[in-house]
Amino acid sequence: MVPVAILCGGKGTRIARGDRDTPKPLVDVGGHPILWHVMALYAAQGFREFVLLTGWQSERVEAAVRAFAEVRDGSWRAEFLRTGEETPTGGRVHAARERLGEGTFALTYADGVADIDLRAELEFHRAHGSAATIAVVQPRSPWGSAALASDGAITGFEEKPRLSDWINGGFMYCEPAVFDVIGADDVLEREPLERLAQRRELFGFRHDGFWDCMDTYKDALVLNELCAAGAPPWLPADRTGDRVADSAAGGTVEYAGDRAAEGAL
Repeated sequence: MVPVAILCGGKGTRIARGDRDTPKPLVDVGGHPILWHVMALYAAQGFREFVLLTGWQSERVEAAVRAFAEVRDGSWRAEFLRTGEETPTGGRVHAARERLGEGTFALTYADGVADIDLRAELEFHRAHGSAATIAVVQPRSPWGSAALASDGAITGFEEKPRLSDWINGGFMYCEPAVFDVIGADDVLEREPLERLAQRRELFGFRHDGFWDCMDTYKDALVLNELCAAGAPPWLPADRTGDRVADSAAGGTVEYAGDRAAEGAL
């Protein structure tokens, strides 16, 4: 089973309203923390072993994971690794070397959702045989665009068109070799990924379906609106047509790093 490491150390100060102490992974989307949605979309595709790289208010994140429900058709295992409150994203991954350095692992953020085919991306990753794969997406512009004729006349408008550039969409797969380029003080999206790209050890898996990340309060509103519509596109339908929901199942939680304990979800 490929473990899924999730970066869970961020603050929600740009998103939450009324409670600026809410950790970013716990910002509510459709009645569940955004982290629940990320874990649910992985679990729905058979990935059920999670390593949560916590930081700011680790205790609250850990308590929330114990409290919220499981996917319907099986159990999953959640392990916490406390990586420091102010540690950058690369440093959080660096701290997990002992836990994740034995084989292929998935890596993602606690604030992004998509209808991505994670199995297809894993097959792509294994086929090219390099150190890392990252899902790349073409997000929609937050603004409408105007079509201009050569004389300056506006001939029409397009509401929030898809951008032509490919950006980091998260949803990564990594081999242990990535730890050779990630330092304790690194921001993952800067030097480590740049080093891999220079070595031609980083490949992009193009995802052209739904994708969104919760970076601002407006983003949170959009995701909540999609949930309110009854069919959030990042949660695949099961055989009965229902979405992955709140039905509870068994699982375990373990602590790593500064303390060790085990208990039932």
